[in-house]
Amino acid sequence: TTTVPSTSVYGFGEHEHPSFKHSMDFVTYGMFSRDQAPTPLANLYGVHPFYMCVEADSNAHGVLLLNSNAQDVSLSPNPSLTFRTIGGILDFYVFLGPTPENVVQQYTEAIGRPHMPAYWSLGFHLSRWGYGSIDVLKKTVDRMHYYDIPYDVQHLDIDYMERRLDFTYDKVNYAGLPEYIQQLKKEGMHNVMILDPFITKDEEPGTYRPYDLGEEMGVWVNNSDGVTPAVGKAWPPGDSVFPDYTNPRTVEWWTQMCLEFKDVLDYDGIWIDMNEPSNFLRGQYPGCAVNDINNPPYVPSLEKNLRVFFLKKEFHPLFSHLSLPVLRATGKRAFVLSRSTFVGSGKYGGHWLGDNFSRWKDMHQSVIGILEFNLFGIPYIGADICGFNYNTTYELCLRWMQLGSFYPFSRNHNAEGNKEFAKISRTTLRIRYSLLPYLYTLFFESHVHGSTVVLSFLSYFTHRSGRTSICKLVNVCLRIVTAMLLHALP
Repeated sequence: TTTVPSTSVYGFGEHEHPSFKHSMDFVTYGMFSRDQAPTPLANLYGVHPFYMCVEADSNAHGVLLLNSNAQDVSLSPNPSLTFRTIGGILDFYVFLGPTPENVVQQYTEAIGRPHMPAYWSLGFHLSRWGYGSIDVLKKTVDRMHYYDIPYDVQHLDIDYMERRLDFTYDKVNYAGLPEYIQQLKKEGMHNVMILDPFITKDEEPGTYRPYDLGEEMGVWVNNSDGVTPAVGKAWPPGDSVFPDYTNPRTVEWWTQMCLEFKDVLDYDGIWIDMNEPSNFLRGQYPGCAVNDINNPPYVPSLEKNLRVFFLKKEFHPLFSHLSLPVLRATGKRAFVLSRSTFVGSGKYGGHWLGDNFSRWKDMHQSVIGILEFNLFGIPYIGADICGFNYNTTYELCLRWMQLGSFYPFSRNHNAEGNKEFAKISRTTLRIRYSLLPYLYTLFFESHVHGSTVVLSFLSYFTHRSGRTSICKLVNVCLRIVTAMLLHALP
């Protein structure tokens, strides 16, 4: 437990909460990565045990507890912070500022500077889970061009796969996909393919190379006996095994599979989902040993995870983090988008805020999430514009497109509109495109000096007592003051 010099505390992640500045009214945040859609105060996809405090004299400092075990932190009105972790060492790093921007620069100097994104990745991205066929995909792309909406990147979700098997594509519903990708490239477009970190083990031997090669190379996460692969359940048919990225042979296997897949579908980037890692079971087959490790005195949220990852509890949040460097094996500036992150993941790629909902409060929450991940050294950050879950409304999606045009990572993952909607979207996106050289410069400054790309008023007005509610109406996106409507009109 430590006292803090003021109640202006920011950071700790990944969570959903109503304001950028934390409440100190006996709030507890768990930190243990899991497949959990944004839910108030719940531990979500990533682990970032870092906070920044702005003191009464306007100076700021930051503190990192570099620990990957399940943990939580309690905030009390004293004001004080209480850390609890079920393992590891108490490895604290202190960053003395004195400004909020200095704190972030010092933090990223310690954990690794943010990656430099490719210029094309700063354009507008379009995605949807459920195109269902290449014909629908083509109509979507054609409709975007018909309405002259600026647009550089097309994402493909798991429905492009054959039966949701990694490193495959559906040769019936997406027949001609390799040729269509080449056509898009000739038109100056880029494409991003989704991959999940689990491989089915129940295909006929010799018919599914990712599993056959992985089994031959011994790359799977094993149970506590160190021999038998841990088995869970995920999107693919049958049961699934999970790559062990601490194993050097897994790096070889993963790199080989990505390169072979690129020969089939000439993708420009990879979007990694479900890499907390997610598991549709509570634990794994055939169950969990009854011991003190699997039943600790203090229990984090465990739903949708492999119990073996809890057994190796210090490794669990690192699962996603250790997979990211592999995806840069081409030697080129890579596009890697990861749902789960850990301290330092910003060195390798970006993040989106997960399976949000088509609600006004989720649009507001996206501003807080983007500000927090800039503190965490992951400035390539955005939310699914218009929301991923639920059906959006015209007004909400329109306002969200206006806001999302100023996200560092700007992607609509679920929406259609009419001519007026297209006109307004086109106008705001053209403003974004006019600012791309400036945005690219901000990412360069972030890559070289560790600066934030999205800056809150906190950094400008540390001396003002009203700095606590900076996200309600106005925020600073891309260091340009943007006034956005974050609620429905009466």
